[in-house]
Amino acid sequence: MIVNASFLASFSLLALRIVTAIVFFSSGKTDLQKPGERGKSLGFSPAATRFLGTMELIAAFSVALGVFAQVGAAIIMVVMLGAIHRKVFVWHKGFYEKEGYGWHYDLI
Repeated sequence: MIVNASFLASFSLLALRIVTAIVFFSSGKTDLQKPGERGKSLGFSPAATRFLGTMELIAAFSVALGVFAQVGAAIIMVVMLGAIHRKVFVWHKGFYEKEGYGWHYDLI
């Protein structure tokens, strides 16, 4: 059976969208369920953590469902740039840090 390249490309992009949505849904859900605890670990107030969680959930649903997917992707980009900023300038972490706490993952 021959599978055409167009199908494989579409399937691959869908798989990437679903995996990205799962990751950001999980993070956003945690931010909304435990804003005080999560905010403390991130150095944010509970209100800022709830806002971050809401944005992550909106982006996750947007990317997964393909509704305003570009807007969802832009939200994810801003969230990840914020994560890189915090790790580099506030926590002074390197690109690869011990125990996987560098900003290499965030850049992806």
